[in-house]
Amino acid sequence: MIRVLIADDHPVVRQGLRTFLEIQEDISVVGEAADGAEAVTMTGELAPDVLLLDLKMPVLDGLGALTELSGRDVRVIVLTSVSDRGDVAPAMRAGAAGFLYKDVDPGALVQAIRAVHGGQVLLAPEAAEAMLSGPGREQSGAAVALTDREREVLRLLAAGRSNREIARELVVAEKTVKTHVSNVLMKLGVQDRTQAALYAVRHGFA
Repeated sequence: MIRVLIADDHPVVRQGLRTFLEIQEDISVVGEAADGAEAVTMTGELAPDVLLLDLKMPVLDGLGALTELSGRDVRVIVLTSVSDRGDVAPAMRAGAAGFLYKDVDPGALVQAIRAVHGGQVLLAPEAAEAMLSGPGREQSGAAVALTDREREVLRLLAAGRSNREIARELVVAEKTVKTHVSNVLMKLGVQDRTQAALYAVRHGFA
């Protein structure tokens, strides 16, 4: 059973999320927090597996809560209605394991909770694009020698594109994309596409 804590300052949002999530056989909503400070306190008391965290909340905002929760054994999915692309990078650098918008399909949200609980990192496509194309991105990963084409493949990979979609966009064979992906994983020293996407997000590869 995946234990979920919901943190949002709008009661109707919390109730809507609870109602939908509690009909899932493998998810249990263990509590609701109305602000960031309450979310931090309740995380300590209830030990949820996954925290759904709004960014714009009173008392302590989502980024502040993420900072407070650093090192805690909880996976945090930012779930926000704010479309400011500049919010994505700070949230991921503060330790979020996912970044979704509130217009996400309910089924996709459930899958995201399961994926993040399983150790994956998940971003809405718009959030991934914002991380990889926005100004002020980190350059600490620049020492890894990726070719221009490998950087492009990594950017698309982090945006959630499949090998087939990448091949179509770059106008190359799918087999070529597979080779590029393998090279990227090897050069970054990661085991799979999810880890590569996280690396891209954290280090600002484009």
